[in-house]
Amino acid sequence: MTLQNILQEFQKWAPFAYQESYDNSGLLVGTPQQTINKALITLDITEEIIKEAIEGGFNLIISHHPIIFNGLKSLTGRSMEERVVMSAIKNDIAIIAMHTNLDNVIHGVNAILAQRIGIKNTRILKPSSDILKKLSVFVPKNHLSVVRQAIFNAGAGHIGNYDQCSFGTEGLGTFRGLENSQPYVGKKGELHQEEEMKLETIFPSHLQATIIQALLQNHPYEEVAYDIFPLENLNPQIGAGLIGELSEAMEEEAFFTLLKKNINTSCIKHTAFRNKKIKSIAICGGSGSFLIGKAKSANVDVFITGDIKYHDFFNADDKMIIADVGHYESEQFTKELIHDFLIEKFPKFAVQISEHQTNPIKYF
Repeated sequence: MTLQNILQEFQKWAPFAYQESYDNSGLLVGTPQQTINKALITLDITEEIIKEAIEGGFNLIISHHPIIFNGLKSLTGRSMEERVVMSAIKNDIAIIAMHTNLDNVIHGVNAILAQRIGIKNTRILKPSSDILKKLSVFVPKNHLSVVRQAIFNAGAGHIGNYDQCSFGTEGLGTFRGLENSQPYVGKKGELHQEEEMKLETIFPSHLQATIIQALLQNHPYEEVAYDIFPLENLNPQIGAGLIGELSEAMEEEAFFTLLKKNINTSCIKHTAFRNKKIKSIAICGGSGSFLIGKAKSANVDVFITGDIKYHDFFNADDKMIIADVGHYESEQFTKELIHDFLIEKFPKFAVQISEHQTNPIKYF
């Protein structure tokens, strides 16, 4: 199996185009044509992880956090990041990072955290906008089904839990072929009228090239008339954080005891209890302080995330509890998420979760 096979499945699952602008998810070391035999899954890549990969015969490491984040200007071994990358290249080990692209899909990092905590009926806390476009294309009526199916197969027409969504409007198209034309219908130099359908559908922006290629390959006209419009619609399947509910409301102390157990931590920083049962919960794996306002506006009882700064705790304003469970602790189950995805897609592929715990933070 090649690296390209894995990348293609990752693109369907959590497209790299969904990563944040500051991020560096994707293929960081290696070439798509590289043959892959064994993959090691980890949250972070350290020198211990590279050593484990070399000794275990792994030629692919898939991490949540990118080892190359702020950019490397040289490879001299002066930093841990440089030494890791140099060792990976020397030992022909490819590296893929699945970071904020996996944070921003509804079935990603936050989904498995919600599952661990026991949160049901989950939905995106802050849906993304400006990632959808609309395609309008004029098609002769007898070719409508072929063209429509081709662009559906390329990834167009998905709205929430539905696919193959489109709308058609009948109309009369006119055109006249010039001297160098080869018209599909009508005669060169003569004005022609053709019964056509205006086909409209939406698609994720990152699939535009693929969808237009499918359109042009399956449309009978020499020159295809089509329009592409950017949309401001929110995408309920893509965005930051999740919100949901417990099956039954719980007393605050009982819930926090359960939370500590389910995410295997000995310490949770939080704002004051409000003497109110906990039912609605918002979560964000990793650093989620930017979602405090969204969680508060959603009237949740508790917001669970990591990396909350001192002054950010004041923003709870006694409207909810903010619970900082730690960055690593809120993302630790991402390793299992990636592992299980690969096993499902490639049942005979050798995939293993690293035996090393990479959390740099210790509690005394």
